[in-house]
Amino acid sequence: MENWTKITMKTPLVEMDGDEMTRIIWKMIKDILLTPYVDLNTEYYDLGLEHRDATNDQVTIDSALATKKYGVAVKCATITANAERVTEYNLKEMWKSPNGTIRAILDGTVFRTPILVKGITPFIPSWTKPITIARHAYGDVYKNVEATVPAGAKAELLITKEDGSEEKILIHEYKGAGVLQGLHNLDDSIESFAHACFQYALDLKQDLWFATKDTISKKYDHRFKDIFQEIYDRDYKEKFETAGIEYFYTLIDDAVARVVRSEGGYIWACKNYDGDVMSDMVATAFGSLAMMTSVLVSPEGFYEYEAAHGTVQRHYYKHLKGGSTSTNSIATLFAWTGALRKRGELDDNQSLVDFANKLEKASIDTIENGIMTGDLASMSNLPNAKTVGTEEFLLAVRDTLETLL
Repeated sequence: MENWTKITMKTPLVEMDGDEMTRIIWKMIKDILLTPYVDLNTEYYDLGLEHRDATNDQVTIDSALATKKYGVAVKCATITANAERVTEYNLKEMWKSPNGTIRAILDGTVFRTPILVKGITPFIPSWTKPITIARHAYGDVYKNVEATVPAGAKAELLITKEDGSEEKILIHEYKGAGVLQGLHNLDDSIESFAHACFQYALDLKQDLWFATKDTISKKYDHRFKDIFQEIYDRDYKEKFETAGIEYFYTLIDDAVARVVRSEGGYIWACKNYDGDVMSDMVATAFGSLAMMTSVLVSPEGFYEYEAAHGTVQRHYYKHLKGGSTSTNSIATLFAWTGALRKRGELDDNQSLVDFANKLEKASIDTIENGIMTGDLASMSNLPNAKTVGTEEFLLAVRDTLETLL
């Protein structure tokens, strides 16, 4: 754009690069839609699997600590290593999920919200408003300790208290071989989760639902339920009533039934694993995982924006062979706009906020004008829907953006 003065940034944004097709898209977004308009000020961390391996995953820890320093981060999708990836990338070890590491350090809550566009009807037609999943981001199965157990063994839970006294609880006597898993969580983290959910509900002026399985898990899940209720009654009940919104607790199976029958427009708080699964379900039912925003919010006021999906491995291999791809970049693009907007808000930089808003509008307008990637074209009921390639779509967004600027 001629005569455009690039928007300056006062404070750096923490930039976490990633893997495979999303890494390719990451660079395209910066080259096509960001650097021509914004004098990008980022502190860069390469969270690509090879570099994580080379640094023994220290780069992931450093990126999370930088987020604490600067307050706002934007993250590309990353590979979580499994046995096949260890072989494929010749890794030193099976490194843990970078998202899990970052979430544990920031002790935040992940809020995931679908992006609605005209022409794509949710698979559940009654859903007319977005459903935000609030996912606890610490502990449970993501911090588990597990073992295979031989036949004839006895498994016990041993708690050694500060005074040296011990409490033993029998888990199971194994007549045949089996497996074992130990989970934990912390009151402090559950309290942070509760505060984040209540504050976010007040910000959005939306009802908050919280669901676990306390009828079966009478101590573990019940602890979550009790902490939420105590904090709500003490700190938020009056604020919720003044705002005209509601908080309620229900069983996870009851919540699923209610969600399916609802019109949307609320925040659904879930424990770590439940939130992982339910956010994928909600995203897919609204249309696509690639149309889901995701932000990690810590109680200290740190924000990390990312796409809610993976690294799009299949498209990456096609890209490596020189094939054309039509990969949806919206969730990655909205990670950038979310981070730029928050950076602008915290720095009192209205130009940056306005740019982020216009870039989001340009993205949605482009799709609603019938130009979209293959995943959306296959779902769209627009009469003029046209499938374009990965880069073509971003160039079309740029054309729309220029008219808005």
